[in-house]
Amino acid sequence: MKPSRDISDLIAIMAALRDPERGCPWDRVQTFATIAPYTIEEACEVADAVAHGDLDELRDELGDLLLQVVFHARMAEEAGAFDFGGVVEAITAKLLRRHPHVFGDVGALSAEEVGDLWRRIKAEEKAERAARRGPGASAADGALSGVPAGLPALARALKLQTKAAAVGFDWGEPGPVVAKIAEEAAEIAAAAAAGDKNGIADEIGDLLFAVVNLARHHAVDPEMALRATNAKFERRFKAIEDALAASGKTPKDATLAEMDALWEAAKQAERSG
Repeated sequence: MKPSRDISDLIAIMAALRDPERGCPWDRVQTFATIAPYTIEEACEVADAVAHGDLDELRDELGDLLLQVVFHARMAEEAGAFDFGGVVEAITAKLLRRHPHVFGDVGALSAEEVGDLWRRIKAEEKAERAARRGPGASAADGALSGVPAGLPALARALKLQTKAAAVGFDWGEPGPVVAKIAEEAAEIAAAAAAGDKNGIADEIGDLLFAVVNLARHHAVDPEMALRATNAKFERRFKAIEDALAASGKTPKDATLAEMDALWEAAKQAERSG
């Protein structure tokens, strides 16, 4: 086979890799559970490519993510559940259903009205699923249902808070959230003073959750904000290493005061462009 732009060729390659007799030994033994971590990893690498602004990298990472979809669909087909065509049908049906202002007769809407419509349709879909499952499934269809446990923690915290806010469990403005952050920081200090290691971990979790809440109130994606800060830290620390290397030193040879001074110099250099 040759590289191809046809999705059917990718599906055929995946089928060959999963062939019980002639397929790849690694691919043949994979399951939904073993592949799921790779699916999450590939989604994160797509986000990295976006953050770097590298469209060539983005193309490659989107291909890796698409492979994950094809892989899961192939395993589902082998189990007699659904195939790749079923995945495509499901998402096209969902998009048509959730965009009646484009594909139906709702008419033109503002971006805010589209958001309200989207949430209403999702709520209707959720109610329909609950009705199909019958009584006893209510716990799975609570206000916080539908947030995947495998999401990165910051992204999951944001989704949980957004769902809680949708039913009124929210501060109306960021001021009280800032106060909550100060409260959680004080509780970390108290737990540290008491030597309570479990308490420290618990309070740090509360602090992170509160910071995500503050990001949400300012319409900032905490995952992307932290990614940007990680990149900034890497960039500035590399500047420290480069400056030290110019004088024949490494970070291990330098004092904290020296590295702090170089850090500030890197900050100033970035700010001055």
